[in-house]
Amino acid sequence: MQANVKWVEGNTYIGRSNSNHNVVFDAGSDGAAPSPMEMVLMSVGGCSSVDVVSILKKTKQDFSSVDVQLTAERAETAPRVFTKINLHFVVTGKNVSEKHLERAVSLSAEKYCSVALMLDKTVEITHSHEVVEEQEK
Repeated sequence: MQANVKWVEGNTYIGRSNSNHNVVFDAGSDGAAPSPMEMVLMSVGGCSSVDVVSILKKTKQDFSSVDVQLTAERAETAPRVFTKINLHFVVTGKNVSEKHLERAVSLSAEKYCSVALMLDKTVEITHSHEVVEEQEK
């Protein structure tokens, strides 16, 4: 895997993946885009969400929305690494099995999400979840 990061101006950078996708990030007060640490946090959520959605589909759960709410704590001093991350999954659907959701989250955390498993060596990562019953229209 390869990538390139190019400084644009101020504190704004553009990353380009080997698959030719661009992402903008901001390393300071410009506020043009997420910071690199915000990108890492969102990457954990994205990686784990892919797993959870895939597993829920395989178990034929009737869901319309999967949202992962991420919270993190960072060290007070430099380097301000993450010390804790919580991924809270909210799945909306019809009769979604709590058991299937719990298993999907566990499998992602323990076996599939490479981003979380890499960070888990130095960060306390926790998971929680809830099912929201979809209202009839």
